[in-house]
Amino acid sequence: MTLDVLISTISRAGIERVAAMELPRVEGVRYIVSWQMPDGSVPQGLCREDITIARLHGRGTSRNRNNAIRLSDADICLVADDDLRYTAGQLRAVIAAFESNPTVGLAAFRYSGPDNRCYPSAETDLSRGCPKGYSPVCFEMAFRRLDVAPLVSFNELTGPGDHPLQAAEDNFFMLQAQRRGVHCRFFPITITHHEGLTTGCRPMSSGVLMAQGAYIAVQYGMTGPLRVPLFAWRAWRSRKAHLWHALVSVSRGYLYGLCHFRRDGSCRRELPETTPA
Repeated sequence: MTLDVLISTISRAGIERVAAMELPRVEGVRYIVSWQMPDGSVPQGLCREDITIARLHGRGTSRNRNNAIRLSDADICLVADDDLRYTAGQLRAVIAAFESNPTVGLAAFRYSGPDNRCYPSAETDLSRGCPKGYSPVCFEMAFRRLDVAPLVSFNELTGPGDHPLQAAEDNFFMLQAQRRGVHCRFFPITITHHEGLTTGCRPMSSGVLMAQGAYIAVQYGMTGPLRVPLFAWRAWRSRKAHLWHALVSVSRGYLYGLCHFRRDGSCRRELPETTPA
């Protein structure tokens, strides 16, 4: 089986971070770097036969990830950021997980780092939902391209970009996969290292809180209005946001989700594609 590692980055600083990843050479593994707002030439360390650099106009992390998916032709796609560290053994472990589980369409893994995330203690089926307190982040997820890419994409109104919802792109991606019948499974295998805190572990801005409100609207339906104040209270209790600010932002996001998203987490209207540079 072949594996494409789909790395999303933006600006000159981003492509320099990709170069600093020191991507290992592994048989059957290719790296696709989708580079938004490209500035200057490609760093020399990325001029390799197993690395493809695609320049992309516009902004938006989800749009960038979708562009990388469109460029892939591998059996498996592994979602990645520009500040991760991989070993050859970790990438082979991703391939091995799919080879050993031919019915799995989307796999979630672990990463090491200072976040101290909580994971299921054993392999867990995620097809009908994730265990309480656990939700995979983007760069923990890999999928069979031919099984998943025609059905699931990153919601381009979510994640960092020029729109109100500045997070939750990973939540919406997983939700789409689950509600469109993809076999999803968690494997307690560490596949990368991330130095620094992810969005969910930092103080929550209005855009992050709104994104969580939109996800509540799509995920929970009729019980959503009860969960909005609960989420705001939890954000305040964990000292990630002031209570009133959290309540207002999550409520705005909830209404946004009702207006703009379908029940599977996709957009109600088609968004224009960004033209590659």
